[in-house]
Amino acid sequence: MSPRFAPEYDEGRWLLKALREAAYELEAQLWGLDEAELRWRLADDAWCLKEIAAHLRDCEEHFLQSLELVVFQEQARIPAFDADALVLERDYREIDLEGALEGFAYLRHRAVNLLWSMAPDWERTGLHPYLGPVSIAQLARQQSEHDLEHLWQARRLRERLAERTPSSR
Repeated sequence: MSPRFAPEYDEGRWLLKALREAAYELEAQLWGLDEAELRWRLADDAWCLKEIAAHLRDCEEHFLQSLELVVFQEQARIPAFDADALVLERDYREIDLEGALEGFAYLRHRAVNLLWSMAPDWERTGLHPYLGPVSIAQLARQQSEHDLEHLWQARRLRERLAERTPSSR
């Protein structure tokens, strides 16, 4: 038997795939749950599934804005962003979940298309007030890691919900 060809690891390709699939994974974690389940928290200071969805949408808006600045402006200045403050300011437990999911998917689609159009020129940088120079590759990597953190959080929360209320799900 002849050896199989194994392509080289391509981080940009992997990141595009991970970023593209995040919106679908988030929707899968929320599928079939009622309003009480979507608003349920493990503790008073923990986030519910609706808050996770709204947080991801708002972070995606900032991610896309940052990408567009770096792509379209010379010496772009990326604004600082306090995503955690928005959880309280915008009362995420009261959001329209369908609208938040659609918003996240739409913004993510735009971001992935922009990243795709820039490949392989992901070393272009913008200046962040706290992090200093940040490349497109770093922005994409950070966003993917952020997605994974919150998708894992949603999955654990969904599992705890299933333990709490066994049903035919």
